[in-house]
Amino acid sequence: MTATTDGTTTGAALPDGREPTLDAGRTPLLEVPGADFETLPGQAVRGLVTRHGALLVRGLGLRAPKDLARAARWLGVTPTAEREAFTSRTDHSDGVYSASQWPADEPMCMHHELSYAAEVPSIALFGCLTAPSSGGATAVADARTLLRTLPADLVERFAREGWLLDRDYREVGVSWTEAFGTEDRAEVAAYCADHAIEHEWLADGVLRTRQRRAAVVAHPVTGERLWFNQIAFLNGLTLDPAVREYLTSFYGPDALPFNTRFGDGEAIPEEVIETLNAAYTAATSREPWQAGDLLVVDNLRTAHSREAYQGDREIVALFGDPVRLTGHVRTDVPARPAAA
Repeated sequence: MTATTDGTTTGAALPDGREPTLDAGRTPLLEVPGADFETLPGQAVRGLVTRHGALLVRGLGLRAPKDLARAARWLGVTPTAEREAFTSRTDHSDGVYSASQWPADEPMCMHHELSYAAEVPSIALFGCLTAPSSGGATAVADARTLLRTLPADLVERFAREGWLLDRDYREVGVSWTEAFGTEDRAEVAAYCADHAIEHEWLADGVLRTRQRRAAVVAHPVTGERLWFNQIAFLNGLTLDPAVREYLTSFYGPDALPFNTRFGDGEAIPEEVIETLNAAYTAATSREPWQAGDLLVVDNLRTAHSREAYQGDREIVALFGDPVRLTGHVRTDVPARPAAA
């Protein structure tokens, strides 16, 4: 890493001497105007992602979903089909999906994609086809920084117990048929058994699940200890207050579409969720989208979010190179409260 004359720092160079710019508070940025997949070495770019955790490549000129599929092949990324999603996406084929369908005026909290799955994508690609007029950045945060800045006793408890994700597949979010890609209950049961997910069918046809996962994991390549979960993002407190009040009054406090708990089943207090989100905010780096940008994220080491925005915004996503992390799946799952 070297210092430039304007006070910024740069990371390791590509074979032709081009280097990413590393400014405090900004996503690592590699500008390659006019470059294409044939002339820019994909493995060298991937090496920069390993080094920095995330990299925004500007200048490739992505214009359509198929360009993100080309980027995956260029980087040597094997796409994976999304299962257990909690928001709807449009499937563009070849492993490319639209961004999550989430209200433009509501931010999406920091999270690691599918960190609650038994097999998780180790890399995430995002392509900007249309940049919003304002806001809408896909910001990033280093999972190692979270471990250093969160209260030690809180980290120790989550490291010891893991975390629980409870889901009731109701009218908020995706249906179970969309989430699991099937209308066959037997296939859902087989998937749940294969992925250490406790499940039951309620009398009204709602699928209820619970799974226990590690909150702190070791990176399979570097061995680094990482804060890796969606404890804050998928907690019931992130729901719009009016929506949460309606669902709670109608179905009861234990039947939200999604909620997280300590690994022993105890409810997570609001102040803990606030502490987690404050730590993410302090660790956040961002770079406003420009049309054609490619963002490559080490999904294990780096969390990402989506800021509120105005105007048209079209982002496509691809998740790939799935891994099963040592100790991530906890098979001892405390029972959920009985359905009302």
